[in-house]
Amino acid sequence: MATTSSLPEEDLTCPVCRDIFRDPVILLCSHSFCKDCIHGYWREREVKECPVCRKRSKLSDAPRNRALKNLCEAYSKEKASAGVLCSLHGEKYKLFCRDHGQPACLVCQTSELHTNHKFCPMDEAAKEYKESVLKLLQNKLEVLEADSRNCVQTVDTITVRAGRQILSR
Repeated sequence: MATTSSLPEEDLTCPVCRDIFRDPVILLCSHSFCKDCIHGYWREREVKECPVCRKRSKLSDAPRNRALKNLCEAYSKEKASAGVLCSLHGEKYKLFCRDHGQPACLVCQTSELHTNHKFCPMDEAAKEYKESVLKLLQNKLEVLEADSRNCVQTVDTITVRAGRQILSR
């Protein structure tokens, strides 16, 4: 069976919105559209016809295209997860190479590129990274809070001095 990535994206694209189908319906002429797109298209026209071939149709004759919907959902999921595959081996990233500071698959771990390198699980590396980012953010927050206190003190000092000058006149 072909994977959804082997299908051209235009086969999964609505001719009206030019995006991946959302809740697709199929007309009598066999053209498919997002349900909302065909509703919007027909709302602006007296004659209900297919935007592609102009064959007349009715919304009641436009059932949901569940097969196409499933294909689009699978394609979207596959496309979203494509970023987590190793570009060298096509395997999912499961490890993090501490020497290179980048994700690695199980095949990478045994490759020449990573000979004698230290690895850890991806979730462990992510946890460590989150902790280090959190520390940096907490430090920045402390600096900003100190700056804020200094600004408030400066404003208070200026206000007191301005009040004294007004009273001394």
